[in-house]
Amino acid sequence: MKAHLSVFAISAILIASIGVAPAFGQIQSSITVTTDMSSYSEGDTILVTGTVKDLYGVPVSVIVKAPNGNLVSIAQVTVSPDKTFSTEVTAGGSLMKATGTYTVTVQYGTENRTATASFEFSGSTTTPPTPSKVTDKTVSIEGSSDLIGYEITGGKLLSILPDVDANSLIVSISATSDGSLTLTIPRSVLDATIGGEDDDFFVLIDGEEVDFDETTSSTNRILTIAFPVGAEEIEIIGTFVVPEFGTIAAMILAVAIISIIAVSAKSRLSIIPRY
Repeated sequence: MKAHLSVFAISAILIASIGVAPAFGQIQSSITVTTDMSSYSEGDTILVTGTVKDLYGVPVSVIVKAPNGNLVSIAQVTVSPDKTFSTEVTAGGSLMKATGTYTVTVQYGTENRTATASFEFSGSTTTPPTPSKVTDKTVSIEGSSDLIGYEITGGKLLSILPDVDANSLIVSISATSDGSLTLTIPRSVLDATIGGEDDDFFVLIDGEEVDFDETTSSTNRILTIAFPVGAEEIEIIGTFVVPEFGTIAAMILAVAIISIIAVSAKSRLSIIPRY
């Protein structure tokens, strides 16, 4: 009798193990993503496709990041009834310049349902914009008749170029010692607003976000930015730069929307029984 019970117990354990094993595989494969090629050149179309295991009524977030981790593109993609999704990204542009490995991350509702893919990009050869004209006190900007005033200590200001796609100004400097740069920027050249009210700029020095001081008037935004010796590039990101609205503000809005969708989906899906 004991022998029969032992055989029954072992059989039950084996059956339970067989029943549990596929569940882990289902969790791991709840979403997949791939690109149509492993490498791309400037101007190529990157086709991103994937599948989901179940339909939850929310879009898939598709995020592309550069080799240094910077955001390149972000999109909300509708899942088809056949549980597939696809979107296209154009290789190159102001946000995709560097040569290297780019990462595509997809998220479906919650951070527990994610997948990644990667591709190689050969780099951008886009012709740079017309250099700005720098005097002792002012800088002219392509696309605007208004001048940016400046004062600098510890180095020399070389140029200021607008990046329309990023809603930013790229300031090139030669820093021979620790110093500071004060820019009087007309609102017609660069501004940062939300709902008609002033918003903060993002300021990066050689890719790292830094603090700065600011005073404002009805026509100008005046920024004072401290920089270390050896600094080469200061980027000031707003919501508008001459001559048109670009993509960074749209990306920030998209990230906010994605966060709301993810939180809503997580709250709603948490009531779905797990088997």
